[in-house]
Amino acid sequence: MTSLLTYTFKNLPSTSQWALRFSMRPLSCSSQLRAAADVQTKSKQTLAKPNIRNIVVVDGVRTPFLLSGTSYKDLMPHDLARAALSGLLHRTSVPKDVVDYIIFGTVIQEVKTSNVAREAALGAGFSDKTPAHTVTMACISSNQAMTTAVSLIASGQCDVVVAGGVELMSDVPIRHSRKMRKMMLDLSKAKTLGQRLSLISKFRLNFLSPELPAVAEFSTNETMGHSADRLAAAFAISRLEQDEYALRSHSLAKKAQDEGLLSDVVPFKVPGKDTVTQDNGIRPSSLEQMAKLKPAFIKPYGTVTAANSSFLTDGASAVLILAEEKALAMGYKPKAYLRDFMYVSQDPKDQLLLGPTYATPKVLEKAGLTMNDIDAFEFHEAFSGQILANLKAMDSDWFAQNYMGRKAKVGSPPLEKFNIWGGSLSLGHPFGATGCRLVMAAANRLQKEGGQYGLVAACAAGGQGHAMIVEAYPK
Repeated sequence: MTSLLTYTFKNLPSTSQWALRFSMRPLSCSSQLRAAADVQTKSKQTLAKPNIRNIVVVDGVRTPFLLSGTSYKDLMPHDLARAALSGLLHRTSVPKDVVDYIIFGTVIQEVKTSNVAREAALGAGFSDKTPAHTVTMACISSNQAMTTAVSLIASGQCDVVVAGGVELMSDVPIRHSRKMRKMMLDLSKAKTLGQRLSLISKFRLNFLSPELPAVAEFSTNETMGHSADRLAAAFAISRLEQDEYALRSHSLAKKAQDEGLLSDVVPFKVPGKDTVTQDNGIRPSSLEQMAKLKPAFIKPYGTVTAANSSFLTDGASAVLILAEEKALAMGYKPKAYLRDFMYVSQDPKDQLLLGPTYATPKVLEKAGLTMNDIDAFEFHEAFSGQILANLKAMDSDWFAQNYMGRKAKVGSPPLEKFNIWGGSLSLGHPFGATGCRLVMAAANRLQKEGGQYGLVAACAAGGQGHAMIVEAYPK
């Protein structure tokens, strides 16, 4: 069946018109980097609300994000989560007994440590009296961890909460087939030799076929990459545009890494191996080399490739979130306020990756802001095509009116403010940990650039999405 989006977007601007619009905001890295230096502090009103506690993030850290199958391949998820927690303790010197609660997000759970937050907290030396729980919401799992922390503090239940996320794609659970699992369970219950032999006689070789995890929608049985390919086609986004954006992400990440801007990264001594100090997926290439890659999902005519997709990543992150009065009483100088946030969901078939488009106008309205008020945009980059489709949808009155029930478009973020220290395409995307990286990137950019408001947004499996306003803490 022809995609609904493919049909309905026939009235949107053509590929050439879209390319013309992009030419006014070039994807070349040098122009973006020059423009970033020109960001000036604006005098704006704070988003503090009467009778509501101000909630701040004091600091946040993450382990280096590594390609799966590299230095972290022999670890378990709680090892990485513990490293992030230990790094946060070292960075902030927060007393362990002051922390009221710990929340971590993860997506593909290790069955031995299903509540990875608790196991990591105990491993990092937190009190066994400190509660901890784990949340899962696909790629916005650590976003959910952070906003749960915000809710706990806003309600007065807690003053100090650690939120984070972890993913270890190097060792995902691979199950026996259902038939094999059933036979093994039945065998464990068999009481006589005859019963056991009867069960074994029913064994067939195909019982040994394993069940491999896949980044696919349960409701549609479609992989996320396949959906991204369809989305790019629906919005008339070319292979070249996707490769250009991916090259931009890697080039900006490389520059940020070389200049020491990725200050949230903390070294991690891998047991039995060397100390890892930086992300290893940042690999600026050339458009010529990228063009040689074959489509990864829709073959042979698709436009999504390994070069313009985020890669399977291992890593963990953690942030320290407090009530402002508690942070000041403890002598901290916070980095940012965590302000309004919004979760959205839509059709997981044709709008799987459009969460930022739906969440952005809602969170801006909730905060009383416009796109022009935002100084730093940090959007999760699942695929180049996903990012460019969102930018195009956000810049379309037609889409806003026909799909979102809005009178007008919210507008597209200017690229000189958008992911200028790289993004998930280059830095990596450990599913459960990316949200904290986005928030810290926004907070650190606001501090360095002198801006006041940051907007964090991400899509997630299930057709869900999240957006949050981050406000710089006054100097």
